[in-house]
Amino acid sequence: MRGHPYTRHHPQLGEFTLWPVEPSVDTPLLHRWLTHPKAVYWMMTEASVEDVRQEYETIDADPARAAYLGHHRGEPAFLVERYDPARDPVGETYQVREGDVGMHFLVAPTDTPLRGFTLAVIDTVMELLFADPATHRVVVEPDTGNHAVHRLNEAVGFVPHGDVRLPDKTGLLSFCTRDQYLATTSQRLPGAAR
Repeated sequence: MRGHPYTRHHPQLGEFTLWPVEPSVDTPLLHRWLTHPKAVYWMMTEASVEDVRQEYETIDADPARAAYLGHHRGEPAFLVERYDPARDPVGETYQVREGDVGMHFLVAPTDTPLRGFTLAVIDTVMELLFADPATHRVVVEPDTGNHAVHRLNEAVGFVPHGDVRLPDKTGLLSFCTRDQYLATTSQRLPGAAR
């Protein structure tokens, strides 16, 4: 069973829903996304179906991590991972605070892109994370070469802290507090949560 979804309505793009990933069901879809050239920064483009299944079974079994399959208007459209920075290599690169939550997201490849869709996805992800009152700050460490994601992160309030060396990449460590996120959404989204 997937449990209960997190749902958000976007004023222009409609309903976004996040369900916990169910590896036994979702692996074939996730494998297609993660091995697509667009997912190069996830470093799984050469992964087998079994590799992907094992990765998401490992996440599912780890209380410090979670994966969500995002749907847009009922169709699978993006992937989200939440993790505890204190139990991740990024936690060795800065002073982890209580209430820090790490995040990764991937928008599925599509032949019919929608204007503003990726920004709506990251807004949905941030709202999911901040819906937990224990979350005070979101931490990201995208590859330093992933400039499109750096721009998106800044658009929702992330402030770069600096480059950090991680086992598999050099990442741009950035932080976004709840107040920073709300300040940016109040300028962009009509009726944004306060």
